[in-house]
Amino acid sequence: MNRFVAMRPVILILAAFFWVVSPVWAATTVRLRLLAEGFVSPTALVPVSAAAGQVLVADQPGRVSVVEPDGTVQEEPFLDLRGRMIELKDGFDERGLLGMALHPKFSQNGKVYVYYSAPRREVMPTNWDCTSRLSEFQLIKPGGALVVNPASERVLLEIDKPWFNHNGGCLAFGPDGFLYLSTGDGGNGNGTGRGHSPISNGQDLTTLLGKVLRIDVDGGSPYRIPSDNPYAKRGGRPEIFAYGFRNPWRMSFDRGGAHELFVGDIGQDQYEEVDIVVKGGNYGWFLREGRHCFNPEDPKNAPAACPTTGADGKPLIDPILEYKNPNRFMNDPEAGGISVMGGYVYRGKLIPAFAGKYVFGDWSKSWGVPMGMVFLATRPEAGKGALGWVRETLKVEMEEGGAFKGYITGFGEDASGELYLFTNASNGLVGRTGKVYKLVGGQ
Repeated sequence: MNRFVAMRPVILILAAFFWVVSPVWAATTVRLRLLAEGFVSPTALVPVSAAAGQVLVADQPGRVSVVEPDGTVQEEPFLDLRGRMIELKDGFDERGLLGMALHPKFSQNGKVYVYYSAPRREVMPTNWDCTSRLSEFQLIKPGGALVVNPASERVLLEIDKPWFNHNGGCLAFGPDGFLYLSTGDGGNGNGTGRGHSPISNGQDLTTLLGKVLRIDVDGGSPYRIPSDNPYAKRGGRPEIFAYGFRNPWRMSFDRGGAHELFVGDIGQDQYEEVDIVVKGGNYGWFLREGRHCFNPEDPKNAPAACPTTGADGKPLIDPILEYKNPNRFMNDPEAGGISVMGGYVYRGKLIPAFAGKYVFGDWSKSWGVPMGMVFLATRPEAGKGALGWVRETLKVEMEEGGAFKGYITGFGEDASGELYLFTNASNGLVGRTGKVYKLVGGQ
């Protein structure tokens, strides 16, 4: 996530259209129940099986834990990557264990996929920061105890990064059985600087940075390219599924409906956005921030007009919603937060009022104070799409009482479609204040 203020110079862009921010309804309510605690900064939750009710929780410093239905965290880790990762800062750091997904046939093959920050490869310049690694591991015994064989690592993909921030790092298997990975643009600010393409990494089809990738982990060496990937044969890196992203921290597939892919892409300093991603789509960065023109050479003064197509001639795709960032729009009631946390379309049973709506949030409305925000987005009615999805700010109630307070680090979904929210109490990787809550009610 890019919550690092020094990396996010303020940009002044005047709203040009009446629909530049998604409409906001009056606040409704969501109720949270504590499931488990004692983490540092949770980044992912995946269900093991519907029958057992166990879930795996990935923690940014590198451990994956098994959590029982009653919230008990097993003492022995499912997987421990700390010895393979780059040394993390005690303060703010965007690196670490960032993504995790289980193979669709996990119960038979015991395969798990993780995306984490490894030390910089020696072949890269010494002023580059780290290497992001996508790896496959296997259980010691498929179908047996939930413990990974540490010697089973098979490195599928390594992506070198010039800066510590903008890692993306979400993993998800799509309804097509392929593995999807979101990658940040490489870091720094403005889409420029060391390791950035002149046209930005997000727009450059020769790099894997600033993209959503799609690969087939069930074939090839180390993987196979799906034959219908947009650049499978020519024109760009064959792994690319969509492009034009800045820091797509979290993404998810809707388990119902048309199984659309939702991505929350963290903006620079003015607008946060949520996209529905389609094959071959260009989502604009660094030509646009949200729906607004962006000038990387003079970010405080946006051009009156900007390209409507990318370098390959394809039209830029607008987000389904955006909201203002208080770093630029201080005290604006439409300013929702400084780093969007992509969530899930709700398909569970506990909260009927949320059915078919997109539940997501923001890390915080403030860098120095834990003020995480939870939102609900509703698809526009047919024929009224120009206004985009409607965003509601949810009032958060704690089942055990007291006020909600925390930085939101992500969301998760279990085998029944129920949702979870992750928090911690610090903007750095210190202490063990990380918690996982289950969404158990709302209106």
